[in-house]
Amino acid sequence: MPSAGHRVPATTGTRTQFTLGLALPLLALALVVLADLITSQGQHFDRLLVIGPALAAITWGVRGTLVIGVLAMVLRLVLGLVQGDAATDVIGAELVLGAVIAAAVWVSQVRTRYERDLSEVTAVAEVVQRVLLRPLAPRLGRVELHLLYVSAAAKARIGGDFYEAVRVPGAVRVMLGDVQGKGLGAVETASVLLGSYRASVTEARDLAGLADRLEEGLQQYGAWDPDSDAAERFATVLLLELPDDEDVVRLLSCGHPAPLLQHGDRVRPVTLADPSLPVNLAGLYASRHRVEEVPFGPGDRLLLFTDGVSETRDRDGDFYPLQERLATWAGEPAERVLSLLHRDLAAYGAAGLDDDVAALLVVRPPEPAAAPAPAAPGAVR
Repeated sequence: MPSAGHRVPATTGTRTQFTLGLALPLLALALVVLADLITSQGQHFDRLLVIGPALAAITWGVRGTLVIGVLAMVLRLVLGLVQGDAATDVIGAELVLGAVIAAAVWVSQVRTRYERDLSEVTAVAEVVQRVLLRPLAPRLGRVELHLLYVSAAAKARIGGDFYEAVRVPGAVRVMLGDVQGKGLGAVETASVLLGSYRASVTEARDLAGLADRLEEGLQQYGAWDPDSDAAERFATVLLLELPDDEDVVRLLSCGHPAPLLQHGDRVRPVTLADPSLPVNLAGLYASRHRVEEVPFGPGDRLLLFTDGVSETRDRDGDFYPLQERLATWAGEPAERVLSLLHRDLAAYGAAGLDDDVAALLVVRPPEPAAAPAPAAPGAVR
């Protein structure tokens, strides 16, 4: 899975199916003509020529469907002459075939219009995705970033999970979050939080101040539009800060699951002693944000994830064993870990992936070995 990838590209199998769909109407016409010619005089298959334009309406455009329909009428006329059919039978069959062709052309027109509209909507969704969920840079400062993002909605590009990573003076700041619920309301809430994060990430003094800005941004949005669905939702958020001059990572959790830290072959969850409440619930009681700090040196990996990963269940109702799986993949290259996770999640879930899934692997690559110092002139080697 590429670091900034969201969707698997179209496969060769899909293109093959589409090509077969285009050829199927012509193949159907050829088979009907062949069957009609090799059977006895008392058996006629020419009425089945209606299959050609009917199939063409599914995959061909309006002109193509009309051409295949006209071809079917010509073939019907030729078969009628070859078989010595009466003129009234030929004319009657041609009228029936013409009616089917007209219906097929109309269906093709409706389908192509729908496909055009769907293509435009998909293009808009892709633009929205690039604005809201921009691809992450594969490397920021001293860390590498590898992303897995899958929306639960079929064919959707965006869900209620969100992420961002920004280079700020002296550090890299990362956010991963999950909005309560699904649908457009969750996307709206995610967009508000992303906007607040991007507007304040470089100005906030620390992670606690950044968390306050997220809370304020969602509250202000709710005040501007009280009827908005976003005003009623909350979100769990995990914030990271990775300084350039220290081998540590600072974390602040607003009700979000603790990330998994891999050091060597050992994988363990980061201890979050006092996580804050989710964003938009902090007003329930007065509290201060607590920032945790843990060692994060060269070679270490940190996996951030949403509950679409940790709460995937198999047919027996057991949760996905994420920590065990990550320990199994400790020796894998970092760029392969999330592709392994994606395939394993899809196979493990009783219903596949039925929730938004976001996972972000943050890696502090090993430092390059220092070159040996040149020997002094005249030194004995």
